[in-house]
Amino acid sequence: MLFLRVLENILQPSFLQKMTVLNLLEKIAGDSQIIIDIFLNYDCDVDSPNIFERVVNGLLKTSLGPPPGSTTTLSAVQDFSLRHESVTCLVVIIKSMGAWMDQQLKIGDSDLPKNFESDSSAERQSASFAEDGVLPDCDFHPEINYEFSDAATLEQRRAYKIELQKGVSLFNRKPSKGIEFLIKTKKVGNSPEEVASFLKNNTAGLSETVIGDYLGEREEFALRVMHAYVDSFNFKSMDFGEAIRFFLRGFRLPGEAQKIDRIMEKFAERYCKCNPNSFTSADTAYVLAYSVIMLNTDAHNIMVKDKMSKSDFIRNNRGIDDGKDLPEEYLGALYDQIVKNEIKMNSDSSAPQSKQANSLNKLLGLDGILNLVSWKQTEEKPLGANGLLIRHIQEQFKAKTGKTESVYHVVSDVGILRFMVEVCWGPMLAAFSVTLDQSDDRLATTQCLQGFRYAVHVTAVMCMQTQRDAFVTSAAKFTFLHCAADMKQKNVDAVKAIISMAIEDGNHLQEAWEHILTCLSRIERLQLLGEGAPADAGLLTLSSTEADEKKAKSVGIQSLKKKGSIRNPAVIAVVRGGSYDSTTVGVNSSGLVPPEQIKQFIANLNLLEQIGNSELNHVFAHSQRLNSEGIVAFVKALCKVSMSELLSPTDPRVFSFTKLVEIAHYNMNRIRLVWSRMWNVLSDFFVSVGLSKNLSVASFVMDSLWQLAMKFLEREELANYNFQNEFLRPFVIVMQKSDSIEIRELIVRCISQMVLSRASNVKSGWRSVFMVYTAAAADEQKNVALLAFETMEKIVRVHFPHVTETEATTFTECVRCLIKFTNSRFNKDISLNAVAFLRFCALKLAEGELGCTGKSSDDCSSVSVVDKDDSDVQNSTDIDDHRSCWVPLLTGLSKLTSDSRPAIQRSSLKVLFNILKDHGHLFSQTFWISVFSSIILPIFNGACEKIDMEVKDKQDSPTSKSLHPDGSTQDIEISEVAARCLVDLFICHYSVLRPQISNVVSILIDYLRSSTRSYTNTAVTAIFRLTGELGSRFSEDEWRKFFLALKEAATSTVPEFMTLLSTMDDIKLPGNSQSFANIETSSDDGIINDAVKDLEDDNLQTVPSVVSRMRSHIELQLLISQVVKDTSKKHIQFLSAANMNVVVEIFSSVASHAQQLNSETTLRKKIRVACSILELTDPPTVRFENKAYRNYLHFLQDSVKNNPTVSAEMNLESQLVEVCEKIFQIYLNHAHHHYMQPKSEMKPLVTHWTLPLGLGKKGELAARSPLLVLALKALSGLGRDSLRKYMANLYHLLVDLVRVEHNSAEVEHALTNIFQSGIGPIIMQ
Repeated sequence: MLFLRVLENILQPSFLQKMTVLNLLEKIAGDSQIIIDIFLNYDCDVDSPNIFERVVNGLLKTSLGPPPGSTTTLSAVQDFSLRHESVTCLVVIIKSMGAWMDQQLKIGDSDLPKNFESDSSAERQSASFAEDGVLPDCDFHPEINYEFSDAATLEQRRAYKIELQKGVSLFNRKPSKGIEFLIKTKKVGNSPEEVASFLKNNTAGLSETVIGDYLGEREEFALRVMHAYVDSFNFKSMDFGEAIRFFLRGFRLPGEAQKIDRIMEKFAERYCKCNPNSFTSADTAYVLAYSVIMLNTDAHNIMVKDKMSKSDFIRNNRGIDDGKDLPEEYLGALYDQIVKNEIKMNSDSSAPQSKQANSLNKLLGLDGILNLVSWKQTEEKPLGANGLLIRHIQEQFKAKTGKTESVYHVVSDVGILRFMVEVCWGPMLAAFSVTLDQSDDRLATTQCLQGFRYAVHVTAVMCMQTQRDAFVTSAAKFTFLHCAADMKQKNVDAVKAIISMAIEDGNHLQEAWEHILTCLSRIERLQLLGEGAPADAGLLTLSSTEADEKKAKSVGIQSLKKKGSIRNPAVIAVVRGGSYDSTTVGVNSSGLVPPEQIKQFIANLNLLEQIGNSELNHVFAHSQRLNSEGIVAFVKALCKVSMSELLSPTDPRVFSFTKLVEIAHYNMNRIRLVWSRMWNVLSDFFVSVGLSKNLSVASFVMDSLWQLAMKFLEREELANYNFQNEFLRPFVIVMQKSDSIEIRELIVRCISQMVLSRASNVKSGWRSVFMVYTAAAADEQKNVALLAFETMEKIVRVHFPHVTETEATTFTECVRCLIKFTNSRFNKDISLNAVAFLRFCALKLAEGELGCTGKSSDDCSSVSVVDKDDSDVQNSTDIDDHRSCWVPLLTGLSKLTSDSRPAIQRSSLKVLFNILKDHGHLFSQTFWISVFSSIILPIFNGACEKIDMEVKDKQDSPTSKSLHPDGSTQDIEISEVAARCLVDLFICHYSVLRPQISNVVSILIDYLRSSTRSYTNTAVTAIFRLTGELGSRFSEDEWRKFFLALKEAATSTVPEFMTLLSTMDDIKLPGNSQSFANIETSSDDGIINDAVKDLEDDNLQTVPSVVSRMRSHIELQLLISQVVKDTSKKHIQFLSAANMNVVVEIFSSVASHAQQLNSETTLRKKIRVACSILELTDPPTVRFENKAYRNYLHFLQDSVKNNPTVSAEMNLESQLVEVCEKIFQIYLNHAHHHYMQPKSEMKPLVTHWTLPLGLGKKGELAARSPLLVLALKALSGLGRDSLRKYMANLYHLLVDLVRVEHNSAEVEHALTNIFQSGIGPIIMQ
């Protein structure tokens, strides 16, 4: 303690004593183990003083010297000697700490354990204490790792002490807040008794005055603490005077009377409780205690002149014992005891303190450094007048002897250094910085720089980021490279120290590398100026204006010497200097630099000749020896420095970037894991700079990346690795994001040259190559796209085996790239060639030439395309490699079929279906389902949408004329090709595509419903081809699906059609409906003209649309009927009864619908009149009915004849007769012969007189005659037995037909034939 007292005496020290102490401390500090043991056994012990901390702070005070304006007994020489020696002591301390650390870690053989991470720095620890006041829980495992357990225990002890001292300090300022903090941090219990015990034990640092003030407070908790404090004393059998003396040893009575009153009141109560027979009541003890306190003050205070006598004391205490007097002998003895032996309180633990003023160089920012050091210099009295200190030390030794024997701790865990550094780094940083700034003595500055090196070594190895960066930053600032005109020899020495730090502690510098590399960059720049070399910007391609500026800037030192002044802004900025953190120069520089400053600048540059290029290059060459963490941190920092150089708006430089490329080359042979981490950093850097707005910088960087990639691609890559792809990733990102045409073209050229020369080594890099070309395919510049496709063509034709030799994903990227080229807007040949290359890719895929796809050798020979559980092309997560290759290829071609260019549509359509046809046998049924739903059906969905639009347009404007009446020729051709390809594909792979028959038929029916004749012809041809090739192989269920689809097509449009016809209700007939009847029975033109005149004023706008829809509807119904008839006729022997029933339903529905349409007499009249007005052709309703029944009859006749078994099962003969009856009735109705079928009981027939037929009616009957003849012939062909069975229903109809006037000889001949050959013989029998 005496040594510390001497060390901390700043104002009036004894030079000899202090120098002796410093020399002693230097020797002690030279033993690293002693330094560690002192900190461990004192600073980490709650009951011991912080000797190490006080030594360091004392040395700092000595190194700074007396505060400005103060007086001292030391001469200037003595003051300098003490300062220098104190700095030496600090250097020896940090050196010993580093030596002990190196010894424990055996640096060179092993690395620092990972448990020393920077996130547990002193700042964060202190912040956590200040914010929460709670220590982190520690979980110790001594049985696992003794060293770690030892370090954890030490950390707990140290943290406990720091937090306790913080609580004590807070208590001495604000007692209530201090108690609250101590309770919160669990340093003290939350009960009044525990707090009282804490105060009574007088923990080191507690102010006795503040204790007394707190005990006198009237707040509830403080009052309870005071009561507990007093109750903790045992005054039994103790004299009153001795009791007061014993009670007041632990605190100083407060100055406020009310506080004293509360304390003495409780004391009196406690004394009387311990000694119940001493006084009559506690009031007596209370008054007497006050008297004793007053007597003690009166007797021992030198300011009191008139002292109290014994008689005065006795007189003052008369009647205090419940009105009685205490014995005079008792009071006299008490008086003598107090006067002779003063009641003494322990002295305060703290002495008055004052802050030392700081006077530091603001250029270095050292005022902020000293703020980190929480120390105070004490105004002290000369040692000769400090006997109280000696007594205090003696009392502490006595207190120690009363305790149990102390334990001497020894530690071997380097974790203790973290706590030591937290204590000493601030004082050391301040001492080294201030001395280095203020002193030009070579010995002193050398010592400080050594201190910086040792401090960086310790903090870097211990991963103490904040402390390490503080030392490195300070050392970097002292290089004065940012203001070279002010440089001195000590600054050059600082540069050398920085280089030494980089080489010796590079593995642990981490983020601090940035400051070191910035210094190296500035050194190189100054050296270039000194040599008169041109600026780095000369390496970049600049415009003519910029080139002229750079030429002016390349003026070297020789021109400075000749001219004596300079005008170049960049050079002016260098000469004048700036702040350490400035990143740009020449922006705000103006005016001329005086010759004196130029001379000083030149002289300082000569100092830098002490540092050659070899020293700088050694730092970068040494990067090969950095460990994995070190090299990654080094690369990160170098990228950051290089970024600031390259992106400088006024003077871009390439020094750091050149070194970065060299570093990448030096370390390319590192293990893949480390190289991958390095390249992640480098990749982001190349992308950022490659996207720079400065075209010259971006081009230079991308060219350097290409050269580096060429080197890297010389290395072999094993299968299933991704290094080559990651290496080429920057090209992809820059290509996709760059706005510069020149950069994109440069990238395409670089990739092309790289691929064509290193194709066998690209491996996983093919993905990046194709992604670059994919971006190029969509580029707005024609040259970029053409150049990319030229290389792409060579890749596919020549190097395709290399593309797929490693993994299947590269094949997928190749396909996507080709698909992108198919969308080229610059050259149709590129698109067509790309489509052709897609077929080539499919061929290679089908042949199994994808190389290593992750399958076993057994699976390589045959392509197993899908897993059985897969059901969706896009969303399946269980897709195997080959299926994942087929999907993008087929999907891309499918999308191309909807391209706006017909040539591309046609080519992609053919290629797609050829691929499916040629290689579909490799697909499973599950995959085919996916192909149909995601690839094939979307093609026809688009086609069907066009068909629907055409139908709608034609219906909405039936009279409009287009350039292509039958639709777009190109679209029609493509649609026809698509339909034929679909049917061919279905036929080719029918065995696996059978479940898709509904989809195929649905597509063909959509074509059939089109109003464009080419579409319908295509549909009919496709249906006949489908059924013709596969009809014999169709199952009953497949035939059923086929016919049900046709039935749905026939019936689904009828309700909508009938709703459309209802719009004709708005056209009203004239009042005399007889005139309309005459339209059909008479040829009088006058009647028609009159009817037309009656309707001319009506709204006829809906008629054209209705007529057009009627024609389209009739054509569709007849077409479906014809298709069903022809199909069923050809395959009648393969149709079951159930399917035949569906066919019958189709014919029946079509025929019934046709009859219903013709039965709407009023509607037909309106349409006929409206068509006459609008000069439109009447819809063929009669033809519709005739043809519908004719197809119906033909089917029934063929069925009865060619399939008698099913016919008999379904009783088709009966249905045939019913159809014939229906035909007879329709004919008779239109001949105005009203026929009533007789009921069960026979009634006499009623004769009807029939008027002669008009010309219109005769024409309609003539149109219906062929159908009537067909029905009569059908009946004749049944045979006598069948006719006899149905004669009862047929006879009356046949008789009525005989009575009708016929204009057709065929009808009469058919009637004659049926009566002669059929009915006659039956009647004659």
